[in-house]
Amino acid sequence: MNRILIKNAKIVNEGSIFEGDVLIENDLIVEISDSISLKTSDCKVIDAEGNYLIPGAIDDQVHFREPGLTHKGDIESESRAAVAGGITSFIEQPNTVPNAVTQEILEDKYQIAAVKSFANYSFMMGATNDNLEEVLKTNPKNVAGIKIFLGSSTGNMLVDNEATLERIFSSTPMLIAVHCEDETTIQNNLALFKEQYGEDVPVTAHHLIRSAEACYISSSKAVALAKKTGARLHIFHLSTAKEMELFTNKIPLEDKKITAEVCVHHLWFTDEDYKTKGNFIKWNPAVKTASDRKALWEALNDGRIDVIATDHAPHTKEEKKQSYLKAPSGGPLVQHAVVAMFEAHHQGKISVEKIVEKMCHNPARIFKIEKRGFIKEGYFADLVIVNPSLPWSVNPDNILSKCGWSPFEGFAFRSRITHTFVNGELVYNNFKVKDIRNGKRLLFDR
Repeated sequence: MNRILIKNAKIVNEGSIFEGDVLIENDLIVEISDSISLKTSDCKVIDAEGNYLIPGAIDDQVHFREPGLTHKGDIESESRAAVAGGITSFIEQPNTVPNAVTQEILEDKYQIAAVKSFANYSFMMGATNDNLEEVLKTNPKNVAGIKIFLGSSTGNMLVDNEATLERIFSSTPMLIAVHCEDETTIQNNLALFKEQYGEDVPVTAHHLIRSAEACYISSSKAVALAKKTGARLHIFHLSTAKEMELFTNKIPLEDKKITAEVCVHHLWFTDEDYKTKGNFIKWNPAVKTASDRKALWEALNDGRIDVIATDHAPHTKEEKKQSYLKAPSGGPLVQHAVVAMFEAHHQGKISVEKIVEKMCHNPARIFKIEKRGFIKEGYFADLVIVNPSLPWSVNPDNILSKCGWSPFEGFAFRSRITHTFVNGELVYNNFKVKDIRNGKRLLFDR
């Protein structure tokens, strides 16, 4: 029997922090108490005094690039980076190559992860303008949801036929997650900048091309369609102040039919950072203004925004070093997301309890993930120990994503993740990931 006793931890769970012990047996949490006494011969003991014990984070939006784009990253490399960052479960998106728009292609990704993943995993089914029949075959018990791109994406994944959209929203009982940017607005904005700059459009124009207006037009349409059809809608990576008026904190999360997510980069960077970071903070939707960032923080803390995620989407340095119009959008974030939010805690922007609510509890609630996202007896032992005062700096030697770079490179975080447990196995300890691929397929209580 694998038995681990974590002692003297500051346990963070469901809005409270209390000091205590947690006993793990095999893959489950079996006891939580003020004090648990066992012989050291009966178990491995880890003294977590002064450190936080949090549930493993659940990242509801990643792009791990397998199959078809594995020169950028793959399930093995990116899930290794995730567990080093305290993310023990991920939900991956369908815009790999080929796009996951049939049940057969979708299941192929699950088979790869079963062999290669360090973290627990699920993969979203992709919608197109012409695959409704395949979408409706998706099993709600073992697939996280349906993903729709309402802005340009890899391959044939832009869904811009309004009749098709309404059929998808009306037909599936599953959670529908959407990327919201209005393609017509973006193309019109791009044409204006090309008139001025030709092919040498500067990256500082990114947030003006993929504008706040483009985001709001698309998000507001998605919300209106969800209200019309009764669909269960989750909007990914919100980036503007204007969009915050579309969401409510007047009802409990469990009763919300429309939920909202913000990503770490939109909480951290602003358009001023394009001058120094360039394409390395080029994301879609774009990083916007300081006033947009301020509004996102306010909505996150008051409950209009429900989830913090990463949209982890690695590209090679060579790809990012191209001109603005050629450089792809996206960047690696799973290794640094949790510590970035603890840094925000040090800055007085968010409580530790709120970090856990938005990165652990709420993804589990929204997707109805079985027995994960909380520190509870009988739940899977996906656990993370965070030392809040053990500084370290991000540098190429400790970056684990295959792409080898990070938008946080050179930054010194004040908190460090010291231990990550996945299904009861200690898979990460102080900058070292053990060669234990212990991830399981996420299951859903639907």
